[in-house]
Amino acid sequence: MGLKDRFRQLGDKIGDAARDKDVDEPRVRTLPDPGDAAPQDLPLKPESRRPGDEERARIAAGLAALEQEGVDVDDLASIGAGFDRALTAWVSERSSDHEAIVERYAVAVGEHLSRRTDLAWEVVTDVFGTDLGVAAGDFVVVPSNLVAVRWMRRETGWIPSVVGHLVTLRTR
Repeated sequence: MGLKDRFRQLGDKIGDAARDKDVDEPRVRTLPDPGDAAPQDLPLKPESRRPGDEERARIAAGLAALEQEGVDVDDLASIGAGFDRALTAWVSERSSDHEAIVERYAVAVGEHLSRRTDLAWEVVTDVFGTDLGVAAGDFVVVPSNLVAVRWMRRETGWIPSVVGHLVTLRTR
């Protein structure tokens, strides 16, 4: 069984377990898809490259959307409050695209880390695929993973402490 099949099988088990607990909707249906690459072709140690025009445009779009929401990416309390508001509103209404919300707050976390630490925006590839991250040497943070996991768990109040801890680990 390949890595991709194991991810899908584990995702199915998680979804079945959630349904067994009478949860309205399973929070996790599948795990990240590594794409079409064969598992042996994906790097065990994260590799990265500088962002290109497409990735810089994603970051700029996320920052513009955050600014429209009144979120200050230099202030962890502001990022946390914005995420908590967006998550709470989505849970009650489900009227907006949750992937766009996760993307915005991943950009907020990554940008905060890039401004406050020695971490810089990179395009990171590892066994889970390729995504925007912030990195310095072999220290890599993929903000979309941080945000998506907590989104699936419907967790609020985490940004100031978790991202604040990362800031204390890395200096400029």
